[in-house]
Amino acid sequence: MKIIIVGCGRNGSGLAEALSKSGHAVTVIDSNPAAFAELGKDFKGKTVQGVGFDRDVLKKAEIERADAVAAFTSSDESNAVIARIAREIYHVPKVVARLYDRRKAEIYKRLGVQTLSSTTWGIKRAADILSYSPLNSVFSFGDGDVELVRIEVPSPVAGRKVNDLTILGDVHVVAIERGNKTILPTGGTAFQRGDMLYIALNIAAGGQLKKMLGLNGWEGM
Repeated sequence: MKIIIVGCGRNGSGLAEALSKSGHAVTVIDSNPAAFAELGKDFKGKTVQGVGFDRDVLKKAEIERADAVAAFTSSDESNAVIARIAREIYHVPKVVARLYDRRKAEIYKRLGVQTLSSTTWGIKRAADILSYSPLNSVFSFGDGDVELVRIEVPSPVAGRKVNDLTILGDVHVVAIERGNKTILPTGGTAFQRGDMLYIALNIAAGGQLKKMLGLNGWEGM
């Protein structure tokens, strides 16, 4: 995956290093060039100096090709602007923003942006949220521990049944779009080519779901 992180403070740099070590192509943006010193020597990604909501800076970071964007500056307002630009202008599939004031959470939710607050923050959790594309997030519940994701059934899954794609408490297929109809499946419903799946997912189980879908070999990962 190609991931852009805006903000190279302690949390942003930690997330960048974790994602880079996992094999993702990471680009970090910060207005202060000295901030890049937070990145370890083993960081293999790129850095871009500039304001994170400046379109020229985002284009330099190749946002048009980004699979995910994380807005982790020290300002809720800046993070909201960055998230909105990424989501609405560049249509980035996955956008996450650090949120300091939980009263603003509803604003982000309307934009379709996942938020991480100071009480729920964790580098591993943020990495999980960002890295299970090509699953497309449709809706986030509560603090984002559970998401509704959408994906066209991959070829290896066609012919298998809903029970084969279920992990109790973590992964549940809740609906299938087939042709012009939407059905509520049973455990015995078989997947067909062209089906669009809606899956309720505990984000901590994102890796397991990708494995079941046969997406571990996807080159963006």
